[in-house]
Amino acid sequence: MKIKFIVIFSLLIFLSCKNNKTEMKQEVDTRGYIVKVGDVAPDFEIEYPDGRRVMLSSLRGKLVMLQFTASWCGVCRKEMPYLESEIWQKNKGNSNFVLLGIDYKESKEVAVKFAKDMNITYPMTLDKDGEKFDLFCGHDAGVTRNVLIDKDGEIVLLTRLFEMQEFGNMVLFIDKELDNYNLHK
Repeated sequence: MKIKFIVIFSLLIFLSCKNNKTEMKQEVDTRGYIVKVGDVAPDFEIEYPDGRRVMLSSLRGKLVMLQFTASWCGVCRKEMPYLESEIWQKNKGNSNFVLLGIDYKESKEVAVKFAKDMNITYPMTLDKDGEKFDLFCGHDAGVTRNVLIDKDGEIVLLTRLFEMQEFGNMVLFIDKELDNYNLHK
């Protein structure tokens, strides 16, 4: 009887610790993020529509911008022309910069058509099941989101939705970061 009690008690403690650990990992901030500035970005496999695959960590040494988006997202559609003109066109030739659109929970065909319809030329990648998004955000969080990751793999900026002032600050932040990268090369 005493052994049975100890086994059950130990099992309950184990399960309680396991649940608390999961809840801590999934703690969502007021904007839906489970990551924060200063965290090392979760690593994942980037999947391009042409079948090419690379790990996010293979881009270390560069300033990486991830834009989580979807064809059904009106705010995304509003933001994307600005990303194209004010960030991508200005920085696409800079070997220290990477911008990736990450299409959320849509097929390859929908993602490719979406990029074409929006006239964007920055790479659109796939997150068919939402697992990549879930590494950064709570399960019920929405898109559009931008995550900037520095050369060391640390998150340096997080945005949510599309507001011109925040977008303008992000553009200035990217410009300053890339100026620093170029000074130190």
